Amino acid sequence: MLFFVAGNEIDFAAIRGRPARRAAAGWVISLAAGIGAGLVLAPGPEAAVIIGVALCSTALGTLLPILRDAGESKSPIGVTVAALGAVGEFGPLVAVSLFFSGRELGPATAVLLGFVLLTGLAIFLASRARHSLLHSQVTRTLHTSGQFAVRSIMFILSVLVVLSMVLGLDMLLGAFAAGVLWKVAIARAPEHDRHIIEMKIDAIAFGFLVPIFFIDTGIDFELSALTSSPATLALVPLFLVLLLVIRGLPSLLAAPPKSIPGDKRAIVLFAATGLPIIVAVTGIGRDEGLITSGIASALVGAGMLSVLLFPLLALRQHQRGAAGTKRPPVSSR
Repeated sequence: MLFFVAGNEIDFAAIRGRPARRAAAGWVISLAAGIGAGLVLAPGPEAAVIIGVALCSTALGTLLPILRDAGESKSPIGVTVAALGAVGEFGPLVAVSLFFSGRELGPATAVLLGFVLLTGLAIFLASRARHSLLHSQVTRTLHTSGQFAVRSIMFILSVLVVLSMVLGLDMLLGAFAAGVLWKVAIARAPEHDRHIIEMKIDAIAFGFLVPIFFIDTGIDFELSALTSSPATLALVPLFLVLLLVIRGLPSLLAAPPKSIPGDKRAIVLFAATGLPIIVAVTGIGRDEGLITSGIASALVGAGMLSVLLFPLLALRQHQRGAAGTKRPPVSSR
């Protein structure tokens, strides 16, 4: 549901062009730097890929509601973070599906392209249709026990998640695609209805399902593996710094022109915020025996700290920077 929300909230018209291109370039740099760091920290190329993918991710589904609540979703920094988050979630999902699908790279790529073409065709057809029957049914049941909109969301989400799992892809890729598909299908509905549906999505996602994800992450967190040695424990602050350096700094490529220093620092912090992809990819690596439980726990611990600290610090940097630019000049008299 977290990735459904991410796909549903991305404004592709706003991020296309310069923001998307520069965000993609920054992500490629982050992936290469992350794999390089992985080669130093863990033996074997597969372990390096796991660490690299984890360090180049951005928790878009976590950041968009924070930006929206702060009234920054349509601002230049909000658009930039949305572009960085879209690339920072979709890119790692593609990498995870390619490298850890259990197939050879060629067949895995073919399956991934087939899934992308299939969902792309569904999104294209949805964008061309008027959906008058869908919209009328949504409006008619919006305040009744029918709740056609909510049921449709859960149906689309379930179908694409199951399809991605059947194809051997990461299920989060299907959830992300489901969010995009629903956004396109409901785009021409009355604005009042869309607003109410978004409130219902928020209630289901952030009032119920997403907290379960974070609680489950805490339950599965192997604290004993993390505290087994001082060297393993020291990996947590190291990975936290690497998130800033590897994911945050290359994201400055997407910073809006003439950005003030406070906004640039905020972009670095926002881009370095990651947990869902980190949990997914380290879980795969641990289950396959590619990385140790200590490294997996250290990465997840760093991701937890990034979600806890970086968005708050980023908003503070942005607000301080904005206040500084609005402050009247001091008289020299």
